[in-house]
Amino acid sequence: MTQTATATVLPATRPVPAPRLPGVDVARALAVLAMFAAHVGPYAEPSGAGYLMIAADGRAPAVFTLIAGFSLALAHGGRRPRPAAGGFRAVALRCAVLAALGLALTAPGRGVFVILTFYAVYFLAAEPFTRLRTAPLVALAAGGVVAGPLLSYVLGPFTGHFAAGRGGIPRPQDLTSGSGVLDFLDKLLISGAYPFLTYFPYVVVGLALGRLVDVHLRRSAVRLVLWGASTAVVGYGTSWLAVEHGGGRRALLAAVARHHAWATDRADPVRSVLGSQYGAIPSSDWHWLLLSGPYSQTPFETLGNAGVGAALIGLCLLACRSRRTTALLNPFAVLGTMALSVYTLHALALATFASGARGWGPLLWFSAVSVAGCWAWQRCFAGTALRYGPLESGLRALTRTTTTATAPGRTTTPSAGTATETTVRPGPPPAP
Repeated sequence: MTQTATATVLPATRPVPAPRLPGVDVARALAVLAMFAAHVGPYAEPSGAGYLMIAADGRAPAVFTLIAGFSLALAHGGRRPRPAAGGFRAVALRCAVLAALGLALTAPGRGVFVILTFYAVYFLAAEPFTRLRTAPLVALAAGGVVAGPLLSYVLGPFTGHFAAGRGGIPRPQDLTSGSGVLDFLDKLLISGAYPFLTYFPYVVVGLALGRLVDVHLRRSAVRLVLWGASTAVVGYGTSWLAVEHGGGRRALLAAVARHHAWATDRADPVRSVLGSQYGAIPSSDWHWLLLSGPYSQTPFETLGNAGVGAALIGLCLLACRSRRTTALLNPFAVLGTMALSVYTLHALALATFASGARGWGPLLWFSAVSVAGCWAWQRCFAGTALRYGPLESGLRALTRTTTTATAPGRTTTPSAGTATETTVRPGPPPAP
């Protein structure tokens, strides 16, 4: 007889407003700004301010996804898990809207690689994980960091991605034929720019951290920073040692000569092969798994990125323990509450009038307009149903009927169908 791995939920209570956590909102805002840096900032070069672009490149979507998982855990009660309002129907509806929005943004065939369609799949798949007990959730998070990238690598030859073909984006045009539907699913799950196998582990890690960390305690935030920093060092550092001092680069150059002969005369053959797949590794030689570069989708990159995400959340939670710092960071926290709207508008801009924009000027312009616009929106609509942001408020309104249909006596708190719901059950006053 097997034991059901379902989290113990709180008994039915009267609904109480759940306050936002400005630290998590600030962390999400920084991830959004890092995506701006990757999309419109100067190209990442190892010199001067270019190191800032290197820090953002490849880590922004991973960190954003991990923060979404962390927020999802908090929306389900954090350390004291409970059912979300509206149940699975509300989550499915929100995911359907996210998927439709993502497909609409990719339909023109230009602009950035939009993550929203992938996001919809992550959140739909994450719902059962919110019901797990903490121990199996943590075990799955740890295993997924390795298993997801390994499974993606192993499946590569069977899905036509032995030496090339990764890094695509699912588009609505793919759904017009049977072969197109298969290609659509392949991009979503295995070979796309942000495929389920290699990016969903970030959601599960975020869920596990949100279950383990008491966001009201200073020592928990400090541990989050220390764990994140050490994990990042282990992930990136082990990869660097294996590649640069353990014979990994020599083996990779040999693999390039065998399976990617077109790149052998390039200045950096390994980087050229990765660049042909937008950073993702091929499945032609297991030594590719030793890398940890941007978008490489390897176990070492996943571990390092997860550490960066955890450290960022911890640092922002610490920063927002002070009222003065919280007030200073408030414009960024407001941006973090409207991440879906900001992301969508920036994708629209890059697919239309701002297409091809690159450099410090466009980066500063996108960042300043986003921060100021979100602040102005909140000031204009404070106290109204629109205060959450244009798309966020629309999603809330769309799912309200589902939420209010929750069984009588059940706790009703915000659902977490998007990456911008950061609420948590009130707890004890923060410890010094």
